[in-house]
Amino acid sequence: MSFLTQLDWRFATKKFDPEKKLSDESVGKILEAIRMAPTSYGLQPFHVLVVTDSETKKKLQAASYGQPQPADASHVLVFFSRTDILDRVDAYVKLATGEDPVSSEKAVKMLEMFRKMAGRYEGEAGREWTAKQAYIALGFALAAAAELEVDSCPMEGCDFAAIKGIFNLPEIFTPVLLLPLGYRAEGSSRSKTRFSKEDLFTEV
Repeated sequence: MSFLTQLDWRFATKKFDPEKKLSDESVGKILEAIRMAPTSYGLQPFHVLVVTDSETKKKLQAASYGQPQPADASHVLVFFSRTDILDRVDAYVKLATGEDPVSSEKAVKMLEMFRKMAGRYEGEAGREWTAKQAYIALGFALAAAAELEVDSCPMEGCDFAAIKGIFNLPEIFTPVLLLPLGYRAEGSSRSKTRFSKEDLFTEV
């Protein structure tokens, strides 16, 4: 199986089978796809909570205006953007250079470049930018799930203030989307509706 051959197979699953659970191996592969996703400057300014607790999933369902996916799915990934960009820059440079004295000049140059960049992403601009990075990671999660024949349903129709209140995380973390994962209930498949290639693409 590959992602390209699975494009027709996957769809935004509205009804999960609550009795079917994902294996640790499948979850691990999806999380690794998220970890390996590209992000601007490689900073990965997001965090993902992996929720399996049934009571917490019910709280996520309530915060999703009663939609059943969070409660019925095997796992729910909660994507958070993070706005501690300068701290993230410092951590990345240490990770990239190994804090090796030979790399100190490289580290200084990297820090200078990154800090200039980070200055552009404060306040609301930072929240928007880091949310976009979380969405890139979401795309890789969807691709990995499809290849593994794991059903998924990315969700934005949620009360994210309520979701933030469910979890005791620092203020730098802001929830931006949910990704329920599991297996579709029998008979829940549906056909896709997509615009034509001519509508979507133009060669120049």
